[in-house]
Amino acid sequence: MLKTEIDPYRLSRRGFLNAAALGAASIAVSACTTTSSTPAPVEPPPPTYEEPPLGDYATMYGPISDSGFDLPAIPIKKMDPQFLRQIVPDPTGQRPGTIIVDTTNHFLYLVREGGQAIRYGVGLGRAGFEWSGDAVVQWKQKWPKWTPPDEMVARQPELEQYSAKNGGMPGGLKNPLGARALYLFQGNVDTLYRLHGSPEWNSIGKSVSSGCVRLMNQDIIDLYDRVPSKSPVVVTGDISQPMVASANRRAIPIDGGVPDGSVLLGPVN
Repeated sequence: MLKTEIDPYRLSRRGFLNAAALGAASIAVSACTTTSSTPAPVEPPPPTYEEPPLGDYATMYGPISDSGFDLPAIPIKKMDPQFLRQIVPDPTGQRPGTIIVDTTNHFLYLVREGGQAIRYGVGLGRAGFEWSGDAVVQWKQKWPKWTPPDEMVARQPELEQYSAKNGGMPGGLKNPLGARALYLFQGNVDTLYRLHGSPEWNSIGKSVSSGCVRLMNQDIIDLYDRVPSKSPVVVTGDISQPMVASANRRAIPIDGGVPDGSVLLGPVN
């Protein structure tokens, strides 16, 4: 009789323990299932920046009426296509907003976001007139006045009429600085070096001018509108190498300096 009474007790206790174990396992499985059913949201990758298209060449280099001056169209069919404005992969590695002048290949790059650059063809100084180094755009002018420096007047006496004492040459279609000029400074010193326009489209891709970087007038207008104040500029002969100022190459200047009393683009560095 004792055995009969004890066995139900044992069975009941064992059943309770088994039921408890199954309940715990069920809770654990339920917890795992709940966790795995709500994964953390995945952030989408940021969109890749793409420079807006520039448009067709007939429009870019067509005739322009600007500030009362009528610029003629550029005969683009007579030009080497590589020197026409275009968007290219940035070969310089510089930060966006930097202007790089590649004097070896006669290109100017304006570095943009997303590993891109806008490339313009340029004309450069003759051998012996080159300049290289780094600078900053400290002044900008539309249809700038041109004042040949004294050393240029000494070499070309016919320019005396445009000397500083005679007031310089007013802006216009025949002005050597063209439709726009960006004035480059190093520290608080005017380098007398300019990025400027030129009506001589056939000089682009060549080394023919004294000292400065010239672009077609349609291109300098485009660059002028894209470049904010204090933009860094690097002039180099090799964009594949570290861009370091070269002290032994200085330009024979084309310009006599920023006019006295001009309002610069913020404090000079």
